Amino acid sequence: MRRRTHFARHQRLTIATGILCVVIIIIVLQLWLFTATMNAYLGGDVAILLPAALVSLVCLGLNAGLLRYLYGLER
Repeated sequence: MRRRTHFARHQRLTIATGILCVVIIIIVLQLWLFTATMNAYLGGDVAILLPAALVSLVCLGLNAGLLRYLYGLER
């Protein structure tokens, strides 16, 4: 049996602020990854495309997971 913990409003705000900070860091990482990948691709290195795409999908998954947790926090 899973017990649900209810947070106070100020606790939820703190958690949401922390999640927002992590999302911003992930987005900056993703922008850096895109820039580095385009630079390498335009330089003729096509081997970097698949690993960069996989890491970008991992970043998307992390952001989607954080969003799902945030929506679950409101229930």
